[in-house]
Amino acid sequence: MPINTLRSMSSSWMLLYFTSRVTMLSQETGSSVPQLTMQQPLEPPGQQPPGYGKCSPVASDAGKAAGCSAGSGSGGNVGKGPVICSTVGGNPYAGLVNHLRAAWLSGKTRPMEYRVAQLEALGRFLDEKKQEILEATALDMGKPSFEAYFTEILLCKNELNDTLNNLSHWMKDEHVDKNLVMQLDSAFIRKDPYGVVLIIAPWNYPIHLFLVPLIGAIAAGNCVVVKPSETTKHTERLVAEMLSCYLDNDCFAVVTAGVQETTRLLENKFDYIFFTGSPSVGRIIMTAAAKHLTPVTLELGGKNPCYVSDICDVQNVARRVAWGRFFNAGQTCIAPDYILCSVEMQEKLMPALREAITEFFGSNPRESPDFGRIVGDKQFRRVRALLCSGRVAIGGQTDEKERYIAPTVLADVLPCDPAMQEEIFGPILPIVVVANMDEAIDFINARPRPLAVYAFSCDSKVVNQVLERTSSGGFCGNDTLMHVTLTSLPFGGIGRSKALNLLAPWASVILPTVPKLC
Repeated sequence: MPINTLRSMSSSWMLLYFTSRVTMLSQETGSSVPQLTMQQPLEPPGQQPPGYGKCSPVASDAGKAAGCSAGSGSGGNVGKGPVICSTVGGNPYAGLVNHLRAAWLSGKTRPMEYRVAQLEALGRFLDEKKQEILEATALDMGKPSFEAYFTEILLCKNELNDTLNNLSHWMKDEHVDKNLVMQLDSAFIRKDPYGVVLIIAPWNYPIHLFLVPLIGAIAAGNCVVVKPSETTKHTERLVAEMLSCYLDNDCFAVVTAGVQETTRLLENKFDYIFFTGSPSVGRIIMTAAAKHLTPVTLELGGKNPCYVSDICDVQNVARRVAWGRFFNAGQTCIAPDYILCSVEMQEKLMPALREAITEFFGSNPRESPDFGRIVGDKQFRRVRALLCSGRVAIGGQTDEKERYIAPTVLADVLPCDPAMQEEIFGPILPIVVVANMDEAIDFINARPRPLAVYAFSCDSKVVNQVLERTSSGGFCGNDTLMHVTLTSLPFGGIGRSKALNLLAPWASVILPTVPKLC
């Protein structure tokens, strides 16, 4: 049985942009203690949960960025919402952000019934636009239909179902212990939404990593601006045009933007920013957020090591590592990035890996309907340049016109080789030779802490040693990727692979709590 565990500072796989309000109510008066109040609660909103409405345009690029749309979607005033095209202070997105903030301050997103209605609308989007999602991801990156359905639709539906099943429990106040002088009082933690949240999604899983943070933000009661990746243009167009048919346009907006427009978007004050992408862009996000002291969650990836001991089932290891590495053409942030093993194990793995690749993708993966492509020309050239590392033992074929790089295994790779200097994010698997487990652990610990660590051995003591002596966001023993399929496990990294703790009790994001005394 594989050993699957996730090491994270967060407590479970789903929930939200929540702060915590620490509340003490006097049992004698039944009222809150005003002198301890940092923020008074909003008055209960009077609006009913929205129904299911018509489509409306969506904010796109700088000229349209202020959200030139009549609020419709599944909002309460179908077809009669305000046109939010104003430019405040010269920023084309200020009108949109102000409009969402006004909606949040109205208390509209706070009732559980409203949150459930919006989450159910996302479920309808996944059901009714299934074929469009499969087609868009195939056009953007040649994603096989099974991979697209599993990662972009099924996993999102799992998150939705888990959230809907647990939402009422998650929203309950958490009562805490009291000291002697407060025995007649009530003390509890109330979870509050942050307000207006910005989510910036990546291109490698353009639906999943777009919707899962959105599910958490909606469940937490926030208003949200979501920016899909401009790299996957067909998927970007799909969510920009279709999502407004399902969600309340007064509270949720999709912004399509390139680098310059995103820079302008970040000038606005958000209450939380959630970003998935590269460390270089993550630094830009953090810098922009610092201006407003906006809390940020960054999911930045990293190089995930995979240690293979000399005592293992070689065929099983080869199949599981090949699947994890070459799934989505290697463009997965938690994919095993390189193998650490002895010289003897490297020789045993080569024929087993070749057999596994042939089993999965046929003798010519280029013609396989189950093997994807690199997402763009820039990314293709970057990954292809890494083929000079070590020696090509399996694969190595490329086609720039198709953005095709064959499933490739590099042998005898040195720590100074190009493939070991950055996250590969492509279908290349380097093997670095080490003398033993201790050297492998030292190798891992000498580098930035990764998003995931993998270890294969028939000896559970070896797997546990790697688990205990390394630090990473996630750990999976005798398998790869599978820990991310569990909604009961949190997801995140440590250090550079995750600038902040990522997931918490109910959303795909864990956000830090801020005590508020009431």
